[in-house]
Amino acid sequence: MVANWNNVSSDSRNDIVFEGRNQEYGAYEIRRKYNWTVTIVLASMIGVLVFGMGLKFVLGLKGTEVEKEAVLDMTAIDLTPPPADKNEPPPPPPPPPPPVLETVKFVPPVIKDDAVETDPPPPQDKLVETNVSTVTQEGDGDAVVVPGDGKGDGVIEEKVMEPFLIVEEMPEFPGGPGEMMKYFAKNTQYPQMAREAGIGGKCFYSFVVAPSGDITDVRLSKGVPGCGECDREAARVIKSMPNWKPGKQTGRAVPVRVTVPFNFSLK
Repeated sequence: MVANWNNVSSDSRNDIVFEGRNQEYGAYEIRRKYNWTVTIVLASMIGVLVFGMGLKFVLGLKGTEVEKEAVLDMTAIDLTPPPADKNEPPPPPPPPPPPVLETVKFVPPVIKDDAVETDPPPPQDKLVETNVSTVTQEGDGDAVVVPGDGKGDGVIEEKVMEPFLIVEEMPEFPGGPGEMMKYFAKNTQYPQMAREAGIGGKCFYSFVVAPSGDITDVRLSKGVPGCGECDREAARVIKSMPNWKPGKQTGRAVPVRVTVPFNFSLK
């Protein structure tokens, strides 16, 4: 009897406790179905555990199959550069070296008690023109020093050469003067107002052919009378000309100023 009394799920204990009471009360039903409820809960837990382990096993097998299907491509890649194209133009030549400035190495003076003066010192104006440096070198005559802010930061630049008027080899338009006149005729747009007014004439322009062949410093020497638009059109065409063959003096390309006529004629 004692053993049954200590067992909360015992039917005999529940009958004694709920004797003369409403046995449809929830506590009576809970105690009576306690063992069955515990069994169902345990079975459900075991079922969920078994299902989870089985699902993990199945997913593991699928992952292994995917890993087996992945194959590393070990194909060798040829990194040899393609051969040079014979039709491709060669690279441009490197720029010319900067001008070399003539300098004289500075030598610290040495004081001697028994020194004998053999040569007189150079005059002051000669010393001002001398460029002192750590080495002595000859210049090419085309370099000058542009003064800085007085802290020794002067810049060496190429000396600007004044354009020649006459040289041994005069500059030339590609193909000669005849081709230049054809270029003028082909590229000139006769001003409409001058055409309607019947204005024509000849103007003269001067310009500098640089050592590179570029056309620079275009100046009007004499314009078409009463037609400023003609003068402006002539300047436009002259500035659009291709590079000329540069002039040369002693075999070296130099800037040369050239004057050409420009004719506006109504046919």
